[in-house]
Amino acid sequence: MRHRSIVEVLTGAVVLLVAAGFLAYAVANSGRTGVSGYPLYARFEHIDGLGVGADVRLAGVKVGSVTDARIDPQNFLAIVRLSVRDDIKLPKDSAAIITSESLLGGKYLSLQPGGDEAILQAGQTITITQSSVSLEELLGKFIFSMTNAPKPPTGANPADAQPGAAPK
Repeated sequence: MRHRSIVEVLTGAVVLLVAAGFLAYAVANSGRTGVSGYPLYARFEHIDGLGVGADVRLAGVKVGSVTDARIDPQNFLAIVRLSVRDDIKLPKDSAAIITSESLLGGKYLSLQPGGDEAILQAGQTITITQSSVSLEELLGKFIFSMTNAPKPPTGANPADAQPGAAPK
């Protein structure tokens, strides 16, 4: 009986070690590594779904991440702090746009470089921004517009209203 409990304890220890190894591997290769770089700021009316750790992309390639999001108590705009790789030099007239990954996916910050010769320095603010588009708001507007659409007069034959329609 004592031999059996020692085997069970050793088996449990091996299972825990294997589980810890899988966890360490998953954390190390999760792709959520922090990107070192220089900080920039951007102000938005609303940042629905954009959180700390979200990707910052340029031409679809990850070049940074969102490091902080807070509210400016003076004007109630969302201030987003982002980190951009040191080898990426953005013109001062670049734009920051909050974009959806997919219809149901998360949000990321898309950078679109401008044409200015002056370069954004660490700690400066991207002034051209576009807030996130709320899918729920768009659907609500669409549904509301469909319920208020003008209805055809009753008793009217749709074929009569079309020019060149064949007579019945």
